Amino acid sequence: METILIIEDDAKLAGLLSAYLSKYDYRTIRIDDFSNVLEAFKASAAALVLLDVNLPKYDGYYWCRQIRQISLCPILFISARDSGMDQVMALENGGDDYITKPFHYEVVLAKIRSHLRRAYGSYAQTQGERTLHSGALTLYPERYTIQYAGESMELTQKESILMEALLLKEGRVVSREKLLDLMWEDQHFIDDNTLNVYITRVRRKLKDLGAGEVVETVRGAGYRLNIPGEAP
Repeated sequence: METILIIEDDAKLAGLLSAYLSKYDYRTIRIDDFSNVLEAFKASAAALVLLDVNLPKYDGYYWCRQIRQISLCPILFISARDSGMDQVMALENGGDDYITKPFHYEVVLAKIRSHLRRAYGSYAQTQGERTLHSGALTLYPERYTIQYAGESMELTQKESILMEALLLKEGRVVSREKLLDLMWEDQHFIDDNTLNVYITRVRRKLKDLGAGEVVETVRGAGYRLNIPGEAP
């Protein structure tokens, strides 16, 4: 029974979410004291977090950054803010998804199931660890870690999915539609700029590792990965 941590200061909404998810055999924990959300997260051993943006003291973006320092568990923002910039900020601060209020509970449930499958799926539990290699670059998709020339860096779940898709077709174009389909099961709820945010974040991390500009934009088609020393 996976534990879902609900960080929402609207007590009525938090209660409704908790009751709904409990019907589908999820254990839910609601936070009432918002002065130290990080300690509550540590104590919860949550597999996934539902996180509001507007919270007392510090906002959800702040607490998402704090959680990301110690955990790569899926974090789904839930917010009444519906601008594209709010969604970008959520992703830039480490979130995996963004659900706008008011929402259908069925959509929340579907997204929770999707993220839990990707993060803790049966394949990862029953098979030996997978690795993807290209030149000096190695991706550990089940650890959300990328390594280049001996240096390592952590990825978010979505960044790992993105890198895996590019590595599997290295030198060939992966369309935006394919990446959206792999990263989000329901594209209708995803702003078009969201993928751009993840591409930018992955490029920055690869550059910080010393790999350089290896993710190429193919205008009108998608993206292509070219590792130094590898034939395109």
